Amino acid sequence: MIKNRSLGGKKIRVVIAKPGLDGHDVGAKVVALALKDAGMEVIYTGLHRTIEEIVKTALEEDVDVIGISIYSGAHLALSKKLMDRLKNMGLADKMVLIGGNIPQKDVEKLEEYGVNGIFPVGSKLDNIIDFIRKRIDVRDEKK
Repeated sequence: MIKNRSLGGKKIRVVIAKPGLDGHDVGAKVVALALKDAGMEVIYTGLHRTIEEIVKTALEEDVDVIGISIYSGAHLALSKKLMDRLKNMGLADKMVLIGGNIPQKDVEKLEEYGVNGIFPVGSKLDNIIDFIRKRIDVRDEKK
């Protein structure tokens, strides 16, 4: 159970990953640093990770949030695969965030897959931080 992690309790744990062949990782690194500066524990997996590697890391590191950054245009296929894998592994309770080159027309489909937050290029770092903190606290109150 996550209990008030953003309010002085145990730190919120986040994995940031770059799935597939996409080599653009500056945005992921910037987000990872911002989350760390906001007091969260961040595990950055590096480039070219498979969905299986990302899920394994999330499980081993007992993270609260899985954030993937995609600029390659493969966001729908990779997100669907991630959400299906999480469900199959019994990890559907993890908060999943997708960032990168995400067209507005694909937001509804990503939400249908179960993605909790979508942050296209240009999203404000404070908005990402606030989104995580508010949702973790809301999930705490419902448990």
